[in-house]
Amino acid sequence: MGGVLRKLPIGIHDFEKLRKGDYLYVDKTALVWRIANIGKTYLLTRPHHFGKSLLLSTFKAYFEGKKELFEGLAIAGMEKDWSKYPVLHLDLNAEKYETPDDLLAMLNQHLEKWEAVYGDEKREWNLEGRFGYVICRASEQFGCGVVVLVDGYDKPLLKALGNDALLDDYRKTLNAFYSVLKSSDRYLHFVLLTGVTKFAQTGMCNDLNQLNDISMMSQYATICGITQQELEDTFMPALNQLAKENELTYEETLNKMMALYGGYHFCEFVEGVFNPFSVLNVFDGYKFSNYWFQTANPAFLVELLKKREYDLRTLIDGIETSVSSFTEYRVEANNPIPLIYQSGYLTIKDYDKRFGNYLLEFPNDEVRYGFMDFLVPYYTSVVDDERGFYLGKFVRELENGDVNAFLTRLQAFFADFPYELNEKTERHYQVVFYLVFKLMGQFTGAEVLSARGRADAVVKTPKYIYVFEFKLNGTAEQALQQIDEKGYLIPYQADGRELVKVGVEFSAEKRNIDRWLY
Repeated sequence: MGGVLRKLPIGIHDFEKLRKGDYLYVDKTALVWRIANIGKTYLLTRPHHFGKSLLLSTFKAYFEGKKELFEGLAIAGMEKDWSKYPVLHLDLNAEKYETPDDLLAMLNQHLEKWEAVYGDEKREWNLEGRFGYVICRASEQFGCGVVVLVDGYDKPLLKALGNDALLDDYRKTLNAFYSVLKSSDRYLHFVLLTGVTKFAQTGMCNDLNQLNDISMMSQYATICGITQQELEDTFMPALNQLAKENELTYEETLNKMMALYGGYHFCEFVEGVFNPFSVLNVFDGYKFSNYWFQTANPAFLVELLKKREYDLRTLIDGIETSVSSFTEYRVEANNPIPLIYQSGYLTIKDYDKRFGNYLLEFPNDEVRYGFMDFLVPYYTSVVDDERGFYLGKFVRELENGDVNAFLTRLQAFFADFPYELNEKTERHYQVVFYLVFKLMGQFTGAEVLSARGRADAVVKTPKYIYVFEFKLNGTAEQALQQIDEKGYLIPYQADGRELVKVGVEFSAEKRNIDRWLY
């Protein structure tokens, strides 16, 4: 698909602008045609920055009959008629949504735009009345059904999470507005709502339950995101340039792209996709970085995890769960997992046919280490700008064999803990250890092991293999003794690197690491 100079559509969500500007485009139009021609009302959920806005814009161009924009794409060989329909495109993404009036103003703004075209005789009616009237008038004027496309249908609700009164207000307003889609059914040709969450199934709007939710259907699993084949077909020159700039082979580059940005599965047993936002950005400057994660703000999710006293270690290692427990988010249920999944921080990695259970894990290293790094200030006294500094020092100290410096620095992680050591806080300490060692894992191959019969943590550096055992209610001597008695070193004895046993004890009184022996 062209040479190196084809433009990257970074920040471009308008299909017409993308096509007329000769930007690179990953052709999803075969799926667009299929969805448009076999059903009528749909819901599609995907994480933010996953191509939903561009997808809706593609549907808009298709239903407006703009045949010339689709030349050379799959749909050109599929569509014969190119009929034109009236399209009402509602984009709820732009507003901050801090007061009830913000949502009313946004809906009013769209209604006024439509009324200027289809008639504003009912402008003194309420919002839903005006919406219904516009749909009816558009249908009459065109002599056919109307197409309604809603981008970010749940955006106001997501912005109001944590503010129950505002959330309730938005829910009532949107309930009334979206209910028009059911009452106006005879005037509608096609409806597609996109968003991040599935509020529709949770009392958000019972009238939306008639929507066909295609979010986890295998035939549409790749409609947002980029498959490996699409990556190689569309971005081959960019991949070669990325390899060259980073002194990697093509194969190594592809593997690194997969490790960092691939691995999203929106249905069991289907191929994974790459995050389109990170893919475009890595080709912009030819540097590997956490592009998507930097645009995310999981603060609300982390607060939810803390409030629930959720054991982070299960989140980090992967969660086995039934489908309902990660697709149906209910605010009052206070279960953070559905929202964490829908926001793109967890994805489907395996499926147990027999019991119908899914394994949810971080999709890739960008999300894994980004999320864990984000957690550190919430569970320790370390502030944002110190995290990278600490991590780099930790790794270098162990690489240099300086156990004392490493554990002295680790003490700083536990400073200023706000509560007494008890069963609850015992897990808190374990989680902090877990985070530190897991974050080091990206540089040292650190493993944190919770199974009995294995040490608490193992860290491998070029010269050393460290085996750590921590005692919350015991001594450093007992920790070392346990390493010997349980044979924790045995798996590493043939390795050739120097083996270092480290026994660490906690003091309930000091609420910190107190002594260590190695």
